Amino acid sequence: MLDVIGLTPAEEELYRCLLQLTTARIDELVHRLHRPREQVVAQVEALRGKGLVQPTDNDPDAPLRPTAPDVALGGTLLRRQEDLEAARRLVTQLAEEYRSGLRRHHVDHLVEVITGGRVLRDRLRDLQNSARTEVLWFCRANPLAMAGPENVEEFDALARGVSYRAIYERDLLLEPGALADLAKGVAAGEQARVLDRLPVRLAIVDARTAICPLVPDRAGGEPSAAVIGRSQLLDALLALFESHWRVATWLRLDDPLAVAAPEGRRPEPECHPGDGYQPDADEARLLSLFVAGVPDKSIASQLGVSRRTVQRRIADLMAAAGVDTRPGLAFQVARRGWL
Repeated sequence: MLDVIGLTPAEEELYRCLLQLTTARIDELVHRLHRPREQVVAQVEALRGKGLVQPTDNDPDAPLRPTAPDVALGGTLLRRQEDLEAARRLVTQLAEEYRSGLRRHHVDHLVEVITGGRVLRDRLRDLQNSARTEVLWFCRANPLAMAGPENVEEFDALARGVSYRAIYERDLLLEPGALADLAKGVAAGEQARVLDRLPVRLAIVDARTAICPLVPDRAGGEPSAAVIGRSQLLDALLALFESHWRVATWLRLDDPLAVAAPEGRRPEPECHPGDGYQPDADEARLLSLFVAGVPDKSIASQLGVSRRTVQRRIADLMAAAGVDTRPGLAFQVARRGWL
């Protein structure tokens, strides 16, 4: 297996032999390996050139000893990994250029149909790895191909400056661990909003490629999806996303202090209705989840407090807004621009 980093099977066998012996002279290696002396000498020199073998002292006839393979080969492994990663990115880019060329000259290539959860997951990963400017998501509950924690490509893309805008269905926020997972994405730079329902599952990369499932979730069987290139259909999907983005509710999940918010009743805000009161970061995070329709129990779990504490803080904010109902508080949050 080490031939992928330039170590031949014969050199690997000689090195393993030397590892077993700890130290050995050329003649002993010839005897052990049953090879011609000149061949063993050449292989020893090759191993010395790779930093895997060295003499025990300055005498050229001194016994040989092996060196640590991770030290000698670590740099080579790292360079090979970097080369493979660069090659993978280039292949992804070339594949997209190939598909774009086909779409320009053949209408039937504007839409590619893919089938199977693994194929869909791999395409989503490849598109994110090739993203340069922006990724858009419609994230519905019960993911078909890739759950949120599996989408490690998002963090790599965010780190290299790609923008992410995601709209989540409210039911998805109620799944175990969903809010904590969303908080990690928001902390890394994702912009997140929530709606009660989304019409379809959708991912759009750089306004050039979209992936959209073809059959309803309830249909069962292997998922299938359309990969859509630049076209009026893609323009329509972009417009669909933007129309939902404008009416979706912001999710404020990026305040690390809010997770450690203390238990118990907070002092009531020192304000009166209409006096320009602005919620602090902790309150803004609570209000974001409240307006998104997240139940009190889930809000409490996300903030690291009790359900009773959440209810008390909402009551404090209702007093600050001068209302006595929760719908009234939601209205005042929007009217006063608290989020």
